[in-house]
Amino acid sequence: MSTTPTTAAKAALIRCHACEKLCRMRTLPARYQACCPRCGARVQQRKSNSLSRTWALVMTAAILYIPANTFPIMTVEFFGQPRHDTILSGVKALFESGQYPIAILVFFASIAVPMLKLLGLAYLLVSVQLRWKAQPRQRTVLYRVIEVVGRWSMIDMFMVSILVALVKLGAVATIEPGLGATAFAAVVVVTMFAASSFDPRLIWDDMEDETCQKT
Repeated sequence: MSTTPTTAAKAALIRCHACEKLCRMRTLPARYQACCPRCGARVQQRKSNSLSRTWALVMTAAILYIPANTFPIMTVEFFGQPRHDTILSGVKALFESGQYPIAILVFFASIAVPMLKLLGLAYLLVSVQLRWKAQPRQRTVLYRVIEVVGRWSMIDMFMVSILVALVKLGAVATIEPGLGATAFAAVVVVTMFAASSFDPRLIWDDMEDETCQKT
């Protein structure tokens, strides 16, 4: 005997994003908000304006990605001679000095990961808007990966902060963060907000509609 799969929304269930408790949805009077019985956090079936807010944040991060990679991320002044380094020039210098693992790590975390995050979020947004029904589980896994790896994109900021704190040679050498560091930090923060504003439950809404048509 075949069974029809049931989604949480169809079963009148909703998950709390704060404590992960599965709650039963009930009809509330006007001006009342549903709250989790365990932690008291607000629960809602879908995030409001999820697509428009995520699109706005993704486009903002894409614009900031350009100055983040073109402007200097830090300025090193040694004996009065300033040297401006971007992320790419820093990766190149690491390769030339033979520090290949660090160079690969910086390139992956600072250039590849932000770009892949933006492309992944754009793919998820387009798939939801075009109501794609293929591979919902894989798209959900993609979203979880984007959500988890975002925090590791700040490795350049950590390196610059450590260098600024350690190098205190006065007139001999100074290190100052550049405009590229500010833009890159903004890219990371905005993409993290974009990932949190996207509602992965939207991926499964069309699957529920398809299931209802078959029954």
